[in-house]
Amino acid sequence: MNDQPLVQHLDEHLAVIESVRGLVPGVDSLGEEIAARLERGGVVYSFGNGGSAADAQHLAGELIGRYCRERRPLAAVALSTDPTVTTCVGNDYSFDDVFSRQVTALARPDDVVVAFTSSGRSPNVVAGLHAGRKAGALTVLFTGQAHPGGGPAAEHADRVLAVASGRTARVQEAHVLLLHLLSEHIDRWAAST
Repeated sequence: MNDQPLVQHLDEHLAVIESVRGLVPGVDSLGEEIAARLERGGVVYSFGNGGSAADAQHLAGELIGRYCRERRPLAAVALSTDPTVTTCVGNDYSFDDVFSRQVTALARPDDVVVAFTSSGRSPNVVAGLHAGRKAGALTVLFTGQAHPGGGPAAEHADRVLAVASGRTARVQEAHVLLLHLLSEHIDRWAAST
C-alpha cells in the first residue's frame, strides 16, 4: 500500500491539473480542426484500454449527446464498446490488432482518430494510431509523460496532448479535464451552426 498521505495525492493532482493550462492553446486549435472535419461529414473514432477506454467512451458520449448546449448529435464512435468485434479480432488475430483492424475498416481522410493511453506505449493503441494515419485521418493522442515525447504512440499522432505526469491516476484525471475542454469547444461550435 502506498504510504503517501492522501493530502499529498491531492496536492499532486492539483499540480498536474495546473500544468494542463499550458495545453489549452493546443486543445483550442484541435477543437477547431475537429469541428472542421465534422462539418465536412467526418467521424471521430476513439479508443483506449481500461480507464483510457472509459475516457474514449466519455468523449464519444459528449459528442453524440451534448456537453452543455442543445445541439445536433455529432458523429462519434468509441471502438472499445463492441465486445463481439474486439474479442473476434483478439481471437482471430491478436489483442494488438483490435483497434487497427477497426480503424482500417472505418476511418477515412476527413475522420479523426483519438487514442487514450496513459503510458503512450500500449501496442494496440500504437497500431490503431498508425492505421488512422495510414487512412489519412487526423490522429490525436491523449497521453502522459511516462515516456519522453509521449512514447511510441506519439510517432503516429498528428496532435499530442501529454499530461505532465507519469502516474496513471493523475494522467487519467487530467485526460477527463482535457476531453471536457475539447467538448466545450466543439459543443460551442455545433450549437452555433
